[in-house]
Amino acid sequence: MTTRTLSRHLVTLAFAIGLMAAQAVGAQEADLVFLGGRIWTGDDVQPWVEAVAVRGNLIVAVGSDAEVARFTGDGTRVVLLDGRFVSPGFIDNHTHFNRAGALLLGVNLLEVSDAEGLVEAVRETVTRLPRGGWMVGGSWGAYEQWATSSTGRGDDLNKPAGLFRPDRTLIDAVSPENPAILWNWDRSQFLANAAALDAAGADCSWDGVECEDGSPTGRVTPQAASRIRSVIPPKTMDQKLAEARLALARLREHGVTTFFDITPPEQVEVYHELRRRGELTSRVNMRMVLDTWDEMRHSGIVEGSGDRWIRYQGLKGFVDGIMGASTARFFEPYLTTGVPGNWRNSTNTGHVSDQGSGMNPPGNMERLVFGADSAGFNPRVHAIGDFAIDSILDIFAKVIEVNGPREGRRFAIIHNQVLSGPEAARRQAEMGIIAEMQPYHTIDDMRWMEERIGGRSRWAYAFKTLEDAGVLLSFGSDWPGTNAAWYTSNPLEGMYAATTRQTLQGTPAGGWYPEERISAETALRAYTVNNAWVAGEEHVKGKLLPGFLADLAVLDRNPLERPPEELKDVKVIMTVVDGKIVFERPKT
Repeated sequence: MTTRTLSRHLVTLAFAIGLMAAQAVGAQEADLVFLGGRIWTGDDVQPWVEAVAVRGNLIVAVGSDAEVARFTGDGTRVVLLDGRFVSPGFIDNHTHFNRAGALLLGVNLLEVSDAEGLVEAVRETVTRLPRGGWMVGGSWGAYEQWATSSTGRGDDLNKPAGLFRPDRTLIDAVSPENPAILWNWDRSQFLANAAALDAAGADCSWDGVECEDGSPTGRVTPQAASRIRSVIPPKTMDQKLAEARLALARLREHGVTTFFDITPPEQVEVYHELRRRGELTSRVNMRMVLDTWDEMRHSGIVEGSGDRWIRYQGLKGFVDGIMGASTARFFEPYLTTGVPGNWRNSTNTGHVSDQGSGMNPPGNMERLVFGADSAGFNPRVHAIGDFAIDSILDIFAKVIEVNGPREGRRFAIIHNQVLSGPEAARRQAEMGIIAEMQPYHTIDDMRWMEERIGGRSRWAYAFKTLEDAGVLLSFGSDWPGTNAAWYTSNPLEGMYAATTRQTLQGTPAGGWYPEERISAETALRAYTVNNAWVAGEEHVKGKLLPGFLADLAVLDRNPLERPPEELKDVKVIMTVVDGKIVFERPKT
């Protein structure tokens, strides 16, 4: 008899004994019981158990198989785990949910760089869109671009020779009823199909419409593309819901039971409509932009407003740009552009305000952080370059000193990408500032970072330095990514990135700056326990303990006992949210 077979017999025996005990003592039965597992609770006192019982939307018991089997009854669904791993449901600290849904339903051309790929992607997108629905964006050529020229040098970056320049003849036949206005990754090229040109009344008389032999080629200038886009009707609620359903399906397949969303105001009603229909399968912490703090306060919205499904949590500000565009702000110039990067002076969420949620005009960020903190909100501020990180730490320090102690203050630096050195990490720890990071960035950005900032790359994504200093690590995805990259929503691939610092293909050998690798348990904690604390929900979420919400993920193997290189291959086989199984992988 094998060890696994013996274990299964013992679990079955425990279940039978527990059922008899429950009937004898009248124990209240659970709705869902997991037995025979390797269950990581996230709790320091009792980190490992064999079994979990769920009643309604709460965990009612954890412990040995014999202890938990007492909660089984005729109406209990019993899941025999057969040694599989269970953890608290994953919490993603950073998504752009509406954009992810739009890409999943619409057109995603990031990996497209030739005619065959474009035709196939457009044809496949048409099968998902409603008849007459517009196809917008796509960002073709992103990965081709970086393979050709990754240095960020002027025209080299924007228009290197020989890159793909499609015309409408490629896509007209496969999108006759769906208008399409597509563009490449840096929006230097735009392509409209015949249906889009007709819808806008665009012809050769328009400035910016390229024509050959008196007929539009479909290539248009940014200005002409803007005129075409002006006729696109607003998305209907039905389309927004269709996009959201696809995004939710992807999250539950990856074991994500809560996500933090950088939420445009029009998305709020989508979440509430999904909940009304019983279709919301992940909890959402909505994060508006920082310059809305006063407006939100006057509307009666405070930090944590809402319920356990939809709530307001934190406000996002912006210090600098991004590495992908060489606009993150550094003390020293980029090696490739000769400039140190830019301060941000507006949002990237479409919110319009008098001042924006950035650093300009001078003093704007300090004013916003002071105001938000005084009103009880927690600023979460995007900072990527070393000068940007040090600058927001200066502002946070001043606000904390002037405003004095405040219960529930949990400031964070979003991305926290390139430190000026270990002293920055020590200072961040002393101030109690959270590092809200997205580890998959590491293995995507490393392909060109050293070209741009040289030896400063040593302090990029410095997970171990931050952990050793005592900074709380919070992990997420930044899903779906940027105009130049697709970021996975799979936390296990994020854990892989943090523990190996290698691409999915396993390069470089040993990892990129391997001294910054962290353990799988540290990474798992950053996706569960720590993110619950960031949200102020540490008493109800992020651990598997009695009285906590029944949000959990069942994996096909134990990620804490496998080589880090295997983490990218670990599969979620079941996701439970609010006590209900919302995803179950078919057995093969």
